[in-house]
Amino acid sequence: MAESLTADLNDDALDARRVTAILDAVDAGDTGLLTALLEPLHAADIADVLEQISPSERRDLVALWSGEIDGEILSELDDAIRDEVIAALSPTELSEAMRELDTDDVVDILEDMDVPQQGIILDALDDADRFAVQQALGYPEGSAGRLMQREVVIAPEHWTVGEAIDHLRNSDRLPDQFYHVILVDPRMKPLGYATLGRILSSKRETKLRDILEDGFRTVKATEEEEDVAYFFNQYHMISCPVVDADDRLVGVITIDDAMNVLDEEHHEDVLLLAGVGEESSIADGIRETVRQRFPWLFVNLIAANLSALVIGQFHGTISAIVALAALMPIVASMGGNAGTQSLTVAVRALATRDLTTSNAMRVVRREAAVGVINGLGFASVMAIVGWLGYGSAMLGVVIGMAMIVNLFVAALAGTLVPLTLNRMGLDPALSSGTFVTTMTDLMGFFVSLGLATLVLV
Repeated sequence: MAESLTADLNDDALDARRVTAILDAVDAGDTGLLTALLEPLHAADIADVLEQISPSERRDLVALWSGEIDGEILSELDDAIRDEVIAALSPTELSEAMRELDTDDVVDILEDMDVPQQGIILDALDDADRFAVQQALGYPEGSAGRLMQREVVIAPEHWTVGEAIDHLRNSDRLPDQFYHVILVDPRMKPLGYATLGRILSSKRETKLRDILEDGFRTVKATEEEEDVAYFFNQYHMISCPVVDADDRLVGVITIDDAMNVLDEEHHEDVLLLAGVGEESSIADGIRETVRQRFPWLFVNLIAANLSALVIGQFHGTISAIVALAALMPIVASMGGNAGTQSLTVAVRALATRDLTTSNAMRVVRREAAVGVINGLGFASVMAIVGWLGYGSAMLGVVIGMAMIVNLFVAALAGTLVPLTLNRMGLDPALSSGTFVTTMTDLMGFFVSLGLATLVLV
């Protein structure tokens, strides 16, 4: 039965039919069928299955298939789900899974565990790996020391290509993935690196120092991982040696880990801009989701009450010109959208370091000019709407002027708010959306009603 079912599915594709078949196998307690369905999948796809199903289904799947869950699957899981899966594994199964991982992946999993759990896994590692992991955990959280792997391929500075190739062939402790052979001096200070491609295409008698890559860089183990990811992206690196305070080689960071950091940073920025908490996940439970979202919604409630307070100050104007009740939300809404556009561009530019103190004023001036030009264009539209739709040319002029002012303020706020937060050492995405929306709402209502009071009443 297992053969006929799996033959009807794509060999290695994760789709709804396969997920349904996996859950049916779990319900039936059919370990053989479950293995036949999961084995062809990549570890990342198996992690996706575990993340997509409900907590009860996940517990049953892990209980039935726990002996097959390896370190690669654990490293692909979302943090919240990983903790749940790890808790369901026996100490023996967990230790066996961790032995398969490089030290950087072990550190990534261990740093979110409590001390007793860390001890169980550390005891299962051999002495060299245990020392490497403990040393990495000694570096600050979010640093290059936590991100690096200790498995490094090195060669003395005087070696030839032939000696390096012989060493690689005879070594039984090479990393699963590596791209460079790093040359070091007798004090373990890195001098440069040679790519595997250059090594394999050079004659055996060629000195390694003669085929080193240009643009060699190192990073300190205490460097922030966001800065390291920026170096990789900026300088098109595929690996980077990590050195300690004395410039001695202690590890290496590869491009996959650097890109994971960039992905996490972008993920956090999107969540912060939306006001849902930087660690929000689709796998979170109801209580955790409420805890993350409630504070931001409360801030928005306060902002909405401030807007209501402004509107309340002009109740006489609204009573006299009822059309304002329909038109002024348009001004506020357009300002909010324009502010979000500027904000998104600014936050992204700050994250990629395209927006700096040297070009900040030029960007601010550009956004202000864009706000005014867009304001003039939409002001013309709203002037016509006020004149033809509500029979008052002056009403159209008032709404048009309010549109110009609010889009100008929105453009400035969308750029200056993240710049200010960044200058204060805070994440530029942190609550920026709330600040910008509040400012544009208040300004939109105040200018619309204020001008109407001065001109029309």
